[in-house]
Amino acid sequence: MNAPVDSNVKTFHGGCPHDCPDTCSMVYTVQDNKLISVKGNSDHPMTRGGLCVKLKDYEKRHYHPDRLLYPMKRIGPKGSKQFTRITWDEALDTIVDKWQSIIKTDGSQAIMPASYLGNQGLVHGLNGGDAFFARLGATVTERTFCGEGSCTAWLLTVGPTAGVCPESFIHSKYIIIWACNSVSTNLHHWHIIHEAQKKGTKVVVIDSYASKTAKEADWHIAPKPGTDGALAMAMMNVIISEGLQDQDYIDNYTVGFKELAERAKTRTPEWAEKITGIAADDIRKLAREYATATPSAIRIGVALERSYGGSQAIRAVTCLPALTGAWRHVGGGILQFPVWEHPYKFDVICRPDLIPEGTQVANILQLGRVLTGEIKLNTPIKSLMVWNTNPVTQSPETDKIIKGLEREDLFTVVADHFITDTAAYADIVLPATMGAEMEDMILSWGHLYLTYNAKCVDAPGEAISNNEIFRQLAKRLGFEEENFKWSDSECLENYVNWDAPACDGIDLNYLREHGFARLNVGTKDNRAPHKEGNFPTPTGKCMFLVEGAKNFVAGPFRQMYEGFQPGEDLD
Repeated sequence: MNAPVDSNVKTFHGGCPHDCPDTCSMVYTVQDNKLISVKGNSDHPMTRGGLCVKLKDYEKRHYHPDRLLYPMKRIGPKGSKQFTRITWDEALDTIVDKWQSIIKTDGSQAIMPASYLGNQGLVHGLNGGDAFFARLGATVTERTFCGEGSCTAWLLTVGPTAGVCPESFIHSKYIIIWACNSVSTNLHHWHIIHEAQKKGTKVVVIDSYASKTAKEADWHIAPKPGTDGALAMAMMNVIISEGLQDQDYIDNYTVGFKELAERAKTRTPEWAEKITGIAADDIRKLAREYATATPSAIRIGVALERSYGGSQAIRAVTCLPALTGAWRHVGGGILQFPVWEHPYKFDVICRPDLIPEGTQVANILQLGRVLTGEIKLNTPIKSLMVWNTNPVTQSPETDKIIKGLEREDLFTVVADHFITDTAAYADIVLPATMGAEMEDMILSWGHLYLTYNAKCVDAPGEAISNNEIFRQLAKRLGFEEENFKWSDSECLENYVNWDAPACDGIDLNYLREHGFARLNVGTKDNRAPHKEGNFPTPTGKCMFLVEGAKNFVAGPFRQMYEGFQPGEDLD
């Protein structure tokens, strides 16, 4: 890459920064310091040169006429979008002065960060400001927009495993896509499933909605919304009562089968039919086909968590491959988020060691209640900084969020590409860089590749990266920790465990040259991580039963802070 096409044209490696499991490898084409084309990287084995419609004009977005180019301060009522241009010095000095005043009168926990996956970069993404706000002593924010309930269930059951490789589905003989619209939202995995289907693999879609994926399936099963757990338990009932379980695998590599069998005993297909609306005979057919096809694989989607008891439904579904011994085979098991085996050093990225003991926690899904005072925090919020998210359109209870943002005593800072619905209420708006304007590695929660993104053009106007914003704020506040002085390249050197076995033969220079690298965690043709158990759980086994389990939010979604976890008892 970077080889000139002519004297003024060069190509660079890129990675799609959007919140999506596919994390497409891309190719930037640059002429005279201007991005002129963004295409998929056809060399990537998983994403294969394809981009979704959101990226097909990505170069145009970099130069959109409405793009935010300069720091701005509010000069009209909140929400009026009346701003005037100011210098970076004035913007940063205003923020620091205001925060120091708030800290003096109300304490540092009166400041709250708000971010999500508007950018999936390790440096500039979800966790990019965590270390800064940890050092500041700000309120810790739980960012539970999506996937966190699924993660809790997954980690309790099988631990931080990537599960079956998404590319290994080519070897599966029976595939269940459960609450995932792969054709629309996991397109590059669908290509693999479709190839298997053409070779004779049966594809079953379990989804309450007749999605595009459901229409491509060999069998679409449509349970009533929120009843997937009952369906999974009825499948277990059939598998166990008809002796279709792999008892040897169960005896050696699971915990709690006796208790699971006892619970499943009354969860008959007839019982589930009344709850799910799925005919008992169809439930029996599904259970028998799944248990007897070898290898069988399940792809679960985030939608499975989005109902009351959704996490427990995911626990039930995640137990199925251990019950049938599907894990013994390449292309057998279950797929959630492969990111668990990516060797990212979240403790270094987030610096939870800097968070003062006893720091309060607020959940971004309750932002409106937090800002209006409906939720009584020990320290009420007096300042909010937002990046990589747009809470007015992305968090629930929009009316309450807007009411909170309209508070004259709330000092709001937003870093973004445009004046969003949230930025309209900001006191200070900061122009942030886009993908081709900053170096990063893009996190993937849908495959087993590291993805590099090169800085290949200068940003228009005075836009700077999220990380540079936090670096400059840290400098003004006198933070002396070394991580606040790292360049983006130094961050990448420190944010990945390059010495991990998964990175054997891979370093940052390799990624710069090739754009992507598959982790050394087995290939699509030989990966069977739990053939003999080896689950990354405290027992090393799949946990049908977890005694004394407490509810929790996975670390990366709450700045790696373990204080004030939800802690409710789990059945």
